[in-house]
Amino acid sequence: MQHELMVRAREDKTTKNGDPFAILQLGNATGQIAANIWKEELPGITAVKPGSIVQVIGTIETYQNKRQLKLTAPPRIVASSATNLDEFLPSASVTPPALWEQIDKWRGAIRSPKLRTVVDLFFADDAFRAAFERTPGAPRGHHAVLGGLLLHVVEVATIARGAVKTMHGDVDLVTAGALLHDIGKVETYAITAAGFEFTRAGHLLQHVVLGSLMLDRRLRTLPAGTLTETQELELQHFIQSHHGIPEHGAAVRPLTLEAELLHWADQASANGNNFTDAMTDAELFPGDEEFSVRRAWRLDRRVWRRRHEWD
Repeated sequence: MQHELMVRAREDKTTKNGDPFAILQLGNATGQIAANIWKEELPGITAVKPGSIVQVIGTIETYQNKRQLKLTAPPRIVASSATNLDEFLPSASVTPPALWEQIDKWRGAIRSPKLRTVVDLFFADDAFRAAFERTPGAPRGHHAVLGGLLLHVVEVATIARGAVKTMHGDVDLVTAGALLHDIGKVETYAITAAGFEFTRAGHLLQHVVLGSLMLDRRLRTLPAGTLTETQELELQHFIQSHHGIPEHGAAVRPLTLEAELLHWADQASANGNNFTDAMTDAELFPGDEEFSVRRAWRLDRRVWRRRHEWD
């Protein structure tokens, strides 16, 4: 094979004999693979670092149930100005226009003028929409793709709305909570030449705190008295409680039906994505295995890929 790939990570190590070598994690929009660079070839990759685009020639092999790229020639750096970085980053399976169409349909159906006003502070803002539709759901983990946050929020809202209808809760309220719960990720994650990373604010505060700060800043732009203090607190509660328990990053456990169902919708979207990705992970299923050869790290368990159909 001969491809241009992005260097996602570089790890310089030594063998048991004390010889230096490097492991390059290489990827593009379809996935990621590791390649070893041995002592003799190290001088040729001095300038190779995370974010570099390199041309590689080699063959794909399996070692200890993991795919790796065996190079037959040293990687050659390609000028990043001659490439479109989006081609080297994974993207959501559903395009943004289709997802925005659904969100805008929900926004238009919100009956409460107050809830619609708050949602529109973000989702009627073109600059926010442009940032939101490119943000990953995580730098590594569920929905870690371009557009992953947009897809995740649509999944969460779909699940939460269905659950709240079943339990006779407030559909408009949970819709607003679902759309707002992860707004902080726009300021938490950055898209760089090496992939997805935490911003400085993301490292220091994380997305739950950042989301509450973002909501508060925009609420302060509304005329005084638009929302009561209690209404503002309820919207903040969605953001602060959606991780369910403090051990998982929540400031408080959900205290309303809508907040509780939003939390489980968030979990369902995240773990559903984890299972979907596990089924197509070549390291978990390097051959025709029925059960994964090891635990999926995002699920902390082995997974079953059924061989039968239900036609």
